[in-house]
Amino acid sequence: MSTVPAIRVRGLVKRFGDVEVLSGIDLDAPRGEVTCLIGPSGSGKSTLLRCIALLEEATDGFIEIDGEPLGFGLGPNGERMRLPQASVRQVRAKIGMVFQQFNLWPHMTALGNVAEALVTVHGMPRAAANAKAMAELDKVGLAARAEHYPSELSGGQQQRVAIARALALEPRIMLFDEPTSSLDPELTGEVLSVMRGLADSGMTMLVVTHEIGFAASVASKIVFLDHGKLLVEGAPGTVFGKPRHPRIEQFLDTYLDRGAAGLL
Repeated sequence: MSTVPAIRVRGLVKRFGDVEVLSGIDLDAPRGEVTCLIGPSGSGKSTLLRCIALLEEATDGFIEIDGEPLGFGLGPNGERMRLPQASVRQVRAKIGMVFQQFNLWPHMTALGNVAEALVTVHGMPRAAANAKAMAELDKVGLAARAEHYPSELSGGQQQRVAIARALALEPRIMLFDEPTSSLDPELTGEVLSVMRGLADSGMTMLVVTHEIGFAASVASKIVFLDHGKLLVEGAPGTVFGKPRHPRIEQFLDTYLDRGAAGLL
């Protein structure tokens, strides 16, 4: 297996006006493993994920996906240089993303939501796209709900459709931005179960989450952000083990009621 990280971030800075929300982030996400980003609200976790997905353009720094530069590279004189769009699209296609909100098309069934990008983006014939979409829905336990519209699905089911939609495009890397934050505990469990299955299959995953129990039990690497800076990183046993970094201790005091008490 290649030793090149699936995601490599160096010196990443993001400013919104005069506000710097990411300050020189260096991060490696290992291939075939789960990396969880944790930290208080407003620490820059989701912004970092959006920069890696190119939904936000970083102010400075570099991102590589499977060793290939994304968005910006080095020019002939060592300057930061914007890359051609064709190159950007090719690298960006390796990434799938699941958001806090499900963002399903309300006028399409679960099957239609998963198949649509296969037809419109990949040019796949409708019958083949539907067959692939059905296979992806089956993987997330929703084949029986394929003809239901989002309004007929629970929040957990809608999020599983969103996961199937991302997986249908065959990404090498999956980004999850707090995928359970809008779900009640019972529905959270069914989404986390699907994510555990993806982890077991060897999918490279970068997950922003407040589900500390999930992070402690599934991730191979924990990254703690605070005020836009990477404060602590390491294996769960190192980050959550005692003695802990004082800021981690303070953070966990807030989130242990989310199911991590028995694990830490």
